[in-house]
Amino acid sequence: MPAMFTTYREESMKHRCSLFAAFVAAGLTLAPIVSAQTKWDLPAGYPAGNPHTQNLTQFAADVAKASGNKLTITVHPNGALFKAPEIKRAVQTGQAQIGEVLMSLLENENPLFGADAVPFVATGFDASWKLWQAQRPVVEKVLAGQGIKLLYAVAWPPQGIYTKKPLNTVADMKGLKWRAYNPATTRIAQQVGAQPLTIQAAELSQALSTGVVDSFMSSGATGVDSKVWESLTHFATADAWLPKNMVIVNQKEFDKLDSATQEAIVTAAKAAEERGWKRMRDYTSESLTTLRNNKITVYEPSPALKAELSKLGDTMLSEWLAKAGADGQAIITSFRK
Repeated sequence: MPAMFTTYREESMKHRCSLFAAFVAAGLTLAPIVSAQTKWDLPAGYPAGNPHTQNLTQFAADVAKASGNKLTITVHPNGALFKAPEIKRAVQTGQAQIGEVLMSLLENENPLFGADAVPFVATGFDASWKLWQAQRPVVEKVLAGQGIKLLYAVAWPPQGIYTKKPLNTVADMKGLKWRAYNPATTRIAQQVGAQPLTIQAAELSQALSTGVVDSFMSSGATGVDSKVWESLTHFATADAWLPKNMVIVNQKEFDKLDSATQEAIVTAAKAAEERGWKRMRDYTSESLTTLRNNKITVYEPSPALKAELSKLGDTMLSEWLAKAGADGQAIITSFRK
């Protein structure tokens, strides 16, 4: 009996050891797979249906495919993870690995970010792309000094003015409750006697419906996103400027990736930039059609209003150059060659 018990105990011990060894072996086998998978969060400030956000989603899918799912990027639209003004800081501090930021939103931090929001410097997609080629190396240098890598940028459609009545002259803008989203739109309000209130895209619909604002300057795309026809009636196609969204990544997080995954990101970013600019060109007319179909009166500003707005642009360019210094002048000089 004792011999039988000893044999049983030995066999039981051997069985347990075998199971433990198998478990350890399985754990060692799985460990490299788990550690090789990286997940990033990408906060964005605009709705899921916005072309910028759709482009981000495609970018994320392209990265996942090219990296063999070693890197997966989750897009968080409409300010769900971080509000628009918080996204750049979140990426810089590593709270989010990657993010999309409206570049001109950062002008108070550094005037060079606001080159694309100076009125009537670059008023169409061709001019806006040329301005971006002049601005990009300067912006890359600024971001690199903050531990951030610039991946790509895409322009919005041209900016116009939404109101409850047609505008004939700048005097008609006096007293308007004006939604501002960056320093440039705030400065315009100051010059025309409107009341600027800083409201980001995710809160715009509510601000319009509650009467907090009754006018704003933005693109046809933003008008569609916010269903502007529920509150306002007119859109003047001023074509003042084409602001850009840029996609940025924390440099340290990027450096953690293997070279193949880094290359997958860079390649996908290049494709996203090309795709995004083309899509926004097409979406310009699409968004205006949507506005018209929803009873918004889309009209071209009168020559008098255009001339007055152009003077505002001249003033703002002078002000911007004074703040932006030699680098700012270099951007404008390169753009105008």
